[in-house]
Amino acid sequence: METKTLDEIRTRGFEVLVNNLGPADAIRFIQSYSHGSGDYTKERKQWLEKDFDTVIQGIKEQRKKKSQ
Repeated sequence: METKTLDEIRTRGFEVLVNNLGPADAIRFIQSYSHGSGDYTKERKQWLEKDFDTVIQGIKEQRKKKSQ
């Protein structure tokens, strides 16, 4: 199996999108993704300081809030 570069994968992926969705909808699809916000490096340090059980509890609480 041949390993492709990330650039090759992006190029092929965009070709597939354009061929299946058309140029306008392919662009709309790509624009629907957000780069997010915040300071990942700072937040990552905070996440790594938490123990596993605390992280799991936080996930459960967030899911519970969303389901209400």
